[in-house]
Amino acid sequence: MNRRDFNLLALAAGTLPGLSAFAQDYPTRAIRMIIPSTPGGGTDFTGRTLSSKLSEMNGWNVVPENRPGAGTALGLAEAARGKPDGYELVIAQTDNVSLIPLLMKVSYDPLKDLTPIALAATTPLVILVNEKSPYKTLQELIKAAKAQPGKLTFGTSGTGGSVHVVMEQLQMIAGVKMQHVPYKGSSPALADLMGGHLDFAGSSISSAAGMIHSGKVRALAVTSAKRNASLPDVPTVAEAGYKDFNAVSFYGVMGPAGIPAPIVARLNADINKILERPDVKAAFQQQGFDAGGTTPEEFAKLIRADIHNAREIITKAGIKVE
Repeated sequence: MNRRDFNLLALAAGTLPGLSAFAQDYPTRAIRMIIPSTPGGGTDFTGRTLSSKLSEMNGWNVVPENRPGAGTALGLAEAARGKPDGYELVIAQTDNVSLIPLLMKVSYDPLKDLTPIALAATTPLVILVNEKSPYKTLQELIKAAKAQPGKLTFGTSGTGGSVHVVMEQLQMIAGVKMQHVPYKGSSPALADLMGGHLDFAGSSISSAAGMIHSGKVRALAVTSAKRNASLPDVPTVAEAGYKDFNAVSFYGVMGPAGIPAPIVARLNADINKILERPDVKAAFQQQGFDAGGTTPEEFAKLIRADIHNAREIITKAGIKVE
């Protein structure tokens, strides 16, 4: 039994009489919010938004700190080593929770070494073509791929990243094989798409939104079950004929394993209140995000399901990071 399970059981049995009082006094000093990425992008946006709003709402001192490295795994590893007292939090997301631990050797187990606190947002990916592309719909793109097995090229932000994994999932469901061209980030992949060097590309909405709205690229589909509010005219993959297709990335708050349950509950409730604010919802929507709002248990269930799904796709597609 790990420390988190012990705390939960002990709390239920009334054997930790000081715990509730401790949670009521929390926090008594600055809270560190680790952002495992460079400034800019969805991870940084989520961390800084929640940090500022928690500070604003409660009068707390929540300090965001960028700790990039190892494809966002470094910050999560640092949080996993922290004290389980609620003063070390981290922005967790699909790549550093569900994908990197399956593809690289890391010092943490996302299911054992971290406490799920709150889901902040989910966001689909978007499938894009050049403005001059002959493909006007996802159906046309898939039809061309079936006619030319292995010939069509698609760009992503890197091997084993969330975009790559979702594009492999699409190929499996559609029964096609296309050529993956990995880049070091979204920007060079989208630059080559605009330059006519790729047949299509997958991207986060936040990375591609400006190019979509300016007409430099054309969005064929989003990968969520429902249309995204920031791109209401773009159909889903499911609407293109692939029923029940739903692939989204998540962003959330986690901490070291063993954080007392009352502190987890307090943080979860406060973050959920923030996510209900109209100004926060609007800011998240501009990023292509759907604001979250779950219990810690629901967030933990989402993580387990995401890891299970990722493991299946990575194994079937034979994805390996050199």
